[in-house]
Amino acid sequence: MPTINLSGARVAYTQSGSGETVLLLHATASSGAQWRALTESLLSGCRVVAPDLYGYGETDPWPGNGLFTLAAEAALADAVLPPGDGLIHLVGHSYGGAVALRFATQYPQRLRSLVLIEPVAFHLLKGDWPDPANRPLFREVKEIAALVSRAVSNGDYRGAMARFVDYWNGEGAWVRTKPELQAALARRTSKMALEFWATMTESTPRPAYRRITVPTLVLRGGQSPRPTRRIAELMAECLPAARLQRIDGAGHMLPLTHKEVVNAAIAKHLLCHMADRDRPAAA
Repeated sequence: MPTINLSGARVAYTQSGSGETVLLLHATASSGAQWRALTESLLSGCRVVAPDLYGYGETDPWPGNGLFTLAAEAALADAVLPPGDGLIHLVGHSYGGAVALRFATQYPQRLRSLVLIEPVAFHLLKGDWPDPANRPLFREVKEIAALVSRAVSNGDYRGAMARFVDYWNGEGAWVRTKPELQAALARRTSKMALEFWATMTESTPRPAYRRITVPTLVLRGGQSPRPTRRIAELMAECLPAARLQRIDGAGHMLPLTHKEVVNAAIAKHLLCHMADRDRPAAA
């Protein structure tokens, strides 16, 4: 797996295929390997780049040289792109979706198209998005964030992760999780706390999102937690060229639980917005 050095941290990523670049950003507690099936389906017409974000896979933890922000994670994503690369297609899920949104505002000149899969851009539920119906949704997320942050101080990593996993996957999900995966999740508690901080304190104002004019597909599950369903709706309403697609029966982890339909939707969107539309369709 190739790596680069970014401000003292080793950043790992995969790169395969040839053609227009598709940059894939993974969810919390995952890695670039999350996209293996999608990568295989796109290789006939795309160069696919999938980094491990800070603290995941083979990438070093955040080095602590300043406040942790979505901008820092977006800079990591930009750093793994080939030098002089042209316009890219960007895909992000969950935390990776929040990073993708920041990337789109930070590097708008880099994008050809965008796919957002339930981005956890929690700041959209407060601030200059003043719908009162959003306030209880923000409080709901804030409770989970506070539990994870307290665990960093008091050491109850497993207790916090049990609540975290059940919140995103349904009650009882933690108990059904294999012990080795439980242990791996517990070790990532500190990074998850940083991610809650970054996604809840992000300061990008609403007008900045209206300037994301590339064709955008927003995917959400029919059974996902209310905050991410609402954020997906807000993005579909705000982005000028966005289209919302609901995957019935799916929850927040839809790229894993409903990978066939999700990957097909992503591939169709990418194919429609490639500069060379004669490239082969993805499987």
